[in-house]
Amino acid sequence: MSTEFIWPVRVYFEDTDAGGVVYHANYLKYFERARTEWFNHLGIDQALLMRRNTVFAVGHIDIDFIKPARLNERLAVISVISKSKGASFITEQQLFRENDRENILCRANVQIVSLNLDSFTPCRLPAEVKEELQRVS
Repeated sequence: MSTEFIWPVRVYFEDTDAGGVVYHANYLKYFERARTEWFNHLGIDQALLMRRNTVFAVGHIDIDFIKPARLNERLAVISVISKSKGASFITEQQLFRENDRENILCRANVQIVSLNLDSFTPCRLPAEVKEELQRVS
């Protein structure tokens, strides 16, 4: 069973459209911030990886917008690693209202690709990253 990471989100006015509903692109921001915080929590230092000529980029996203999130709501993003390969891994992420995991608002499967910073071509995941991802998946 995968180890999940939970990151809280608060919906601010700037996140919403004129009707007080979260604008669709902001769900991607919530997921990105949750992944960044998760990596920090795991000790994966993306700045250090950049100095070693490796960066992560989104290669593909499948996203389902199920129910709207609204102004001032407290939400949570839950992230798990579902697959790890040589140069990429897939995170499954779900967004819920805080304390209501039964009602998914949005979910995404996000493929993250390890890239050589100079050429932006795929490269193997650094060994310490691969080990950490295997530990939590």
